[in-house]
Amino acid sequence: QVQLVESGGGSVQPGGSLTLSCAASGYTYSGKCLAWFRQAPGKEREWVATIRSSGATEYADSVKGRFTISKDNAKNTGYLQMNSLKPEDTAMYYCAAGRYCAYVYWGQGTQVTVSS
Repeated sequence: QVQLVESGGGSVQPGGSLTLSCAASGYTYSGKCLAWFRQAPGKEREWVATIRSSGATEYADSVKGRFTISKDNAKNTGYLQMNSLKPEDTAMYYCAAGRYCAYVYWGQGTQVTVSS
């Protein structure tokens, strides 16, 4: 069945960068919508970014100008490039995918910690 697996999380200092990956098995991102969400301890899950099948992207105000979402259909992998990281970006990051941006499939998450 379909599996999405996030990777690339870790610990970085403020101002640092990380690139998260979302590899799909039993699934293709071609013609699909991919999004990233995050959830910090004690807080509700927050939408971060979306890339539509057309290639159009949308970002939460909190990450605009710092994060870039992309996908490589040939490699069946989605990405979230995160620059200028802030402590407030600390969270578990999840990728999700589906047709028409209806996120039927979800990964298990990868932890991102930003601290001095």
